[in-house]
Amino acid sequence: MQKITLGSSDVRVSRIILGMMRISQMDSPSIRELFDSARALGIDYFDHADIYGGSPHRCETLFGEAVQLTAQDRSEVVLQSKVGIRNGFFDFSKEHILDSVNGSLRALKTDYLDVLLLHRPDALVEPEEVATAFDQLSAEGKVRKFGVSNHTPGQIELLKIAVNQPLVANQIQLSVAHAPSIASGLSANMANLEQSVDRDGEVVTYSRLNSITLQAWSPFQGALTGGIFLGNLQSYGALNTALDEIAAEYGVTPSAIAVAWITRHPANMQVVLGTTNPVRLADGVAGADIKLTREQWYKLYKAGGYVLP
Repeated sequence: MQKITLGSSDVRVSRIILGMMRISQMDSPSIRELFDSARALGIDYFDHADIYGGSPHRCETLFGEAVQLTAQDRSEVVLQSKVGIRNGFFDFSKEHILDSVNGSLRALKTDYLDVLLLHRPDALVEPEEVATAFDQLSAEGKVRKFGVSNHTPGQIELLKIAVNQPLVANQIQLSVAHAPSIASGLSANMANLEQSVDRDGEVVTYSRLNSITLQAWSPFQGALTGGIFLGNLQSYGALNTALDEIAAEYGVTPSAIAVAWITRHPANMQVVLGTTNPVRLADGVAGADIKLTREQWYKLYKAGGYVLP
């Protein structure tokens, strides 16, 4: 699998990230098998969050206990976690950031996180407080790189008035059936066209201009509550037909083409795959090395429900 540079850093990482949100019901041998399968496929990036699993650090604990990373393993993988969502509210306070990171380190059985993301914007954020937490974590060697998740360019700029470290990543929801971050730019100034509404401050263009790597979560989902589009002929018939046709051309599955649609974008995005099935993981990974033609990319864009002016 080809690798890309993570944001403005010098760290090279896999185009595919394995998301660990769904491992809470898996036993240790199955988690280890999933990890080994990912590594064999070329994945070196593993995404966590302190809230995954229904109780604080549950999925991180399961991963740490099952994988038991050796020193060699640890040097070859990127562990990313997220902080800021609590039970019924968001919290970017210094105290919570530090406590959460310490909990993640204990759960994952590691001395450091490669990347820490602020999970969802906190309306009560104090950039100076975040900066103090980041400075301490960096100085103590507990976090090497920092970023955000689900943030707009304006929210990132607000953090940057105090935060000293480069913000190297922003994890956002993106798929061929849920691409407002791309569609709005293609439909600028088109009155009465819903997709022309800019909902995130041109986050894709902003990320390219500022060397921030976008990480696409839910790459097989439609709108936030729209469910999975793969195989959903009732709601996404045209899209599935187009995916099937292009998949046949490359000899891969439709899920690979859905991944390829994201990785074809010149923003050099990563794709977060949250499957716990090694076979489905392999199907998705196959798309990372496929470069769709412009005609194929726009064919899928229109089949996903968007229009060209």
